[in-house]
Amino acid sequence: MIVAFSVSPLGVGEDVGEYVADAVRVVRESGLPNRTDAMFTSIEGEWDEVMDVVKRAVAAVEERAGRVSLVLKADIRQGVTDGLTSKVDTVERYLAEDRD
Repeated sequence: MIVAFSVSPLGVGEDVGEYVADAVRVVRESGLPNRTDAMFTSIEGEWDEVMDVVKRAVAAVEERAGRVSLVLKADIRQGVTDGLTSKVDTVERYLAEDRD
């Protein structure tokens, strides 16, 4: 499964990068395949391990902010591995065909 999530502290002002870094640090230390962009962090693995990482990432932000917002989207598909890379590769292949 792939989970894309965004965790943000509320009530701490506009500069939330330091708080978000706490969450991303948890994800990266998990050892699961992951990517972070300007809006979301995506993580790939089995249900229990991915949801545990999301829970710990939220807790890391919650330690320093009393209120936390979580947005989560999941792609639950049995038997698929390396979806973080293969899905993007498929789109890139179609885009390359457009140039030919």
